[in-house]
Amino acid sequence: MASLSMFGFVALWSPYFLASLLLITCLYFMIVGPWRTRFTKEGPPTRKQKAYFVAGIVLLYICLGSPIDLLGHLIFSAHMIQMAILSFMVPQLLILGIPNWLFEQIFQIRPLKAVVTFLTKPLVAIVLFNGLFSFYHVPFIFDLVKSNALYHAIMTTMIFITAWMMWWPLVNKMPGWKSLSGLKKIGYIFADGVLLTPACALIIFADKPLYATYYDPQMWMKSLALCVPAGTLASLNLTGPEMFFSIPLLYDQQLGGVLMKIIQEIIYGTVLFFVFREWYRKEQEKEKLETAASTQPFES
Repeated sequence: MASLSMFGFVALWSPYFLASLLLITCLYFMIVGPWRTRFTKEGPPTRKQKAYFVAGIVLLYICLGSPIDLLGHLIFSAHMIQMAILSFMVPQLLILGIPNWLFEQIFQIRPLKAVVTFLTKPLVAIVLFNGLFSFYHVPFIFDLVKSNALYHAIMTTMIFITAWMMWWPLVNKMPGWKSLSGLKKIGYIFADGVLLTPACALIIFADKPLYATYYDPQMWMKSLALCVPAGTLASLNLTGPEMFFSIPLLYDQQLGGVLMKIIQEIIYGTVLFFVFREWYRKEQEKEKLETAASTQPFES
């Protein structure tokens, strides 16, 4: 088996992308720290908010800057793990990590607020994300995107944005912003899980490899060119994914579909647990207040 180290440090660890994320993280801590008083009179974000933001940035780097990004061009199952983290974990962590007052400052740009308001309507959000995700994994579209740097950058950005919009109705805590109630959140999560099922089923139950970027050597090389410097790639004698992994292509493809669905269900199940717990707590508090209000005249 060949080693991934043959692709070099830049392909494995994406230092420029890492530098960009470090800069964004530094700006975040400056804005919510020393520069905060320029924008708001509110206090600093909590440690939990800061931890959420940093965790989101770390996972974003793992998805798009670590060896997982390279692996995603070598084997399909790694690609699906990458997409699951990018779509189901990173957006909600970043939303939870950004203080409300900072969102309010951003949404002072009225056209931006109007667009976000529309895209975060529950029906629009889940249809856009799941539709785009399924559209991306149609074989001929996938192969086209995976072999062109511009298309790949556009598609990855669009999926990330729509994933952000999809999570917004569930996790944003901005006062005055329309959000879903407890029971509606539960229904939203179930609907979200169902809409992604057809795309995963297509991948899991296919009887042959679907994506040329993993079985055609020329398409595979075009895909690798998206993350490996041209000079490094030209110096390597590569024949195909079998150089690095012995798992048959069909099994790898089926594994990718299964992993995507499992990760999605675990994350949705966890969110569902917290949503249900919050809804139950609020209902209990409401019941206590109603009981206290109904017995107060008798006590007086």
